[in-house]
Amino acid sequence: MDIKKDDVCIFIPTLNEAPTIGELVRSFKKTGYNNIFVMDGNSSDDTVNIAESEGAIVKIQTGKGKGRAIIEAIEYIKSPYVLMLDGDGTYLPEDAEKMLIPLFEGYDHVIGNRLDTFEPGALSRFNHFGNEVINYLFKVAHGQYLHDILSGYRAFNLESLKKMNLKEYGFEIETEISVEAVGGRQKIAVVPISYKPRPGTPTKLHPVRDGAKIISAVWRLARVSNPIFYFGVIGVFVSLAGVLMGIYVVYDWFQGISHTEMSIFTVLLIILGFQIFMFGVIADMIVSFNRELRLEIQGLKPPKPPIK
Repeated sequence: MDIKKDDVCIFIPTLNEAPTIGELVRSFKKTGYNNIFVMDGNSSDDTVNIAESEGAIVKIQTGKGKGRAIIEAIEYIKSPYVLMLDGDGTYLPEDAEKMLIPLFEGYDHVIGNRLDTFEPGALSRFNHFGNEVINYLFKVAHGQYLHDILSGYRAFNLESLKKMNLKEYGFEIETEISVEAVGGRQKIAVVPISYKPRPGTPTKLHPVRDGAKIISAVWRLARVSNPIFYFGVIGVFVSLAGVLMGIYVVYDWFQGISHTEMSIFTVLLIILGFQIFMFGVIADMIVSFNRELRLEIQGLKPPKPPIK
């Protein structure tokens, strides 16, 4: 399938990527992608000058964080298709075509899967294990397994990207994009891509700290996207605490020891847990209704003007 490269915006969020951004822009230019847009996070090195000298359009984001860069960039992008990748040289321009082909076949969102094809040294065993854990947690919380929800190599059609209600400013943005894609019932493709070791620039991702933030985001975003899971888990744990306390009360009762106050508290915990679970069920019904309504509204087309 022929890709209309003039309809594609290569979007690169950057922060201190001077050693790699020039070669990255040149590589895309050589393969015919002339619309290259860089959103820079106030780099302290020559990233901006190098990107502009190679022919990229560069804007400076108003705040910090990769998420903010993506959110602000959406307002500038006008091309019908968007290919997004990090500027650190870990993703290859040679994979652009396989990322874009599904869009021209009708998909809304494409995720580049690094985890099965990464080069030696690109991911440590700890990072690879952490990515797999987060992917399975995402499946449990949001109902779909996307193989690599933290991938920074993605492709969108502009319409699907604009429909996403993105609010995360940090590295949690990939998680939120995945949540919005699943919640918006977008047609998602996953393709294998190459992933190289960083060629000299220090990583900005702290595995433990940022991993904890991402896991927190998976859980937190489920409150809106999948409330029956979010409140159901809380309700089960509260009820389980009540049941365990009840076992203790019953055991002591058979020993001739009564715990009146604890018995009342046990019943209250079980009831509270059940009520929290039921709240999740009701919230899930409301969210499902609102999602259907939003999709219908987004699908409405403006009426054609009357023929004069």
